[in-house]
Amino acid sequence: MFVTGTYNPYLVALSILVACVASYTALDLSGHVAPARGFARRVWLVAAALTMGSGIWSMHFVAMLAFVMPIPMSYDTGLTILSLLVAIFVTGGGFYVIGRRSASPLRLVLSGIFMGLGIAGMHYTGMAAMQGNVELSYDPLFFALSLIIAIGASTAALWVAFRTTDLGQKLVAAVVMGLAISGMHYTGMRAAIFYCSRPGSNEAAVNASVDQTNLALAVAGITFLILAFASVASLFERKRAEEALRQAQANLAHLSRVMTLGELTASISHEVSQPIAAIATNGQVCQRLLALETPRPDEMRAAVERIVRDANRASEVIQRIRALAKRSEPQMVSLDINDVIREAILLVQREVLSHGVSLRTELAFRLPPVLGDRVQLQQVVINLLINGVEAMAPITDRPREIVIRSQQHEGGQVLVAVLDSGIGLDSETAERLFSAFFTTKPSGMGMGLSISRSIIRAHGGRLWASPNPDHGAAFQFTVPINGPGVS
Repeated sequence: MFVTGTYNPYLVALSILVACVASYTALDLSGHVAPARGFARRVWLVAAALTMGSGIWSMHFVAMLAFVMPIPMSYDTGLTILSLLVAIFVTGGGFYVIGRRSASPLRLVLSGIFMGLGIAGMHYTGMAAMQGNVELSYDPLFFALSLIIAIGASTAALWVAFRTTDLGQKLVAAVVMGLAISGMHYTGMRAAIFYCSRPGSNEAAVNASVDQTNLALAVAGITFLILAFASVASLFERKRAEEALRQAQANLAHLSRVMTLGELTASISHEVSQPIAAIATNGQVCQRLLALETPRPDEMRAAVERIVRDANRASEVIQRIRALAKRSEPQMVSLDINDVIREAILLVQREVLSHGVSLRTELAFRLPPVLGDRVQLQQVVINLLINGVEAMAPITDRPREIVIRSQQHEGGQVLVAVLDSGIGLDSETAERLFSAFFTTKPSGMGMGLSISRSIIRAHGGRLWASPNPDHGAAFQFTVPINGPGVS
């Protein structure tokens, strides 16, 4: 006599939820596998395999408990544990192969087949663990379909696991994977044919004392607890990696500033020596006035005032140089972007003049303040100005001119633009310029623009380049007013 079971809809929904949550956690953990090395890589690989494997098995077991038979049923402990180990082993094997640097499409397909057949093996091993007064056979068509779904879901899971980093993509991928894994299970259950070996018997030589619903809730609860611990560990690792990346970017930015100061040695020397020379001149004037028989207090007072003014000017220049050379944490304060631009121009003015370039400013009046780090924003402006000067070095048939402009921009932002009349650039090169180590200059490192973009992004703005309509290129960046969106 054929036996037909029914499904508890709440446990079915719970099993699908377990599959989706497990898929998301496994995707999150697998994101740490590829960049890790050595022992850390093996730890994250094992964690991802345990999470995905135990999650798939938990979904399968909850779904099995959701299947209510009209006769008492229980599960063989040994086969049930074996099905869990199979799920973990094949998941770990698939993650290991596809997570290697040399992973190819062929490896992806072979790993997907291996993992899919393994998951199917887990499912049918779990089915074999069912004990009761029934005989079990399978419909060949649905059996084959369940294998195809398992292989397809596994291949997609492996492909997504090592190529998805965006949170939204991970959520979508987790839902798709969870539904695919659930689809494989319920297709396999559809393939199952139960035949009661002794009609009329309603007793089974098994222990059916544990309520299936309570057991399913217990398994799901333990699984969610394990997944929560795994997610917390992943979160801490992500925070640690972000801090390490931020520190590396800060070190690179500091190195870039020091190298820039080296390039601006002549300009800096001029900016410092000019007020010092003025101080010496006014000091000599004071000496001559003191040597006169008739004192001239007004002239002496004026000379002393000029000495104080020039000394303060030299001190300010030195302070700016020290700030650029010093390695320190960003100091987010309210700034007038025009002041930042003017201070940056003072440091590059000599470099601009020595290359025969005219520098013109078009700074909007009374711009609202922005929240930012003065030194970092100066670094960006200096970098853009120097790049513009160097881009015009080969130009001989037209004036070499840089225009730096500030204005209020849409969306509560301030826009700064640096336009040159140099060799220009095409749309493809415009984006590649911001890639690390890409440069169009023979002696360039290819880090200045990459660092500048990271600085502007950290301020909640955007930096981009585009060709000018006539000649040269335009580099523009935005900074939010009063700091909304600052990270």
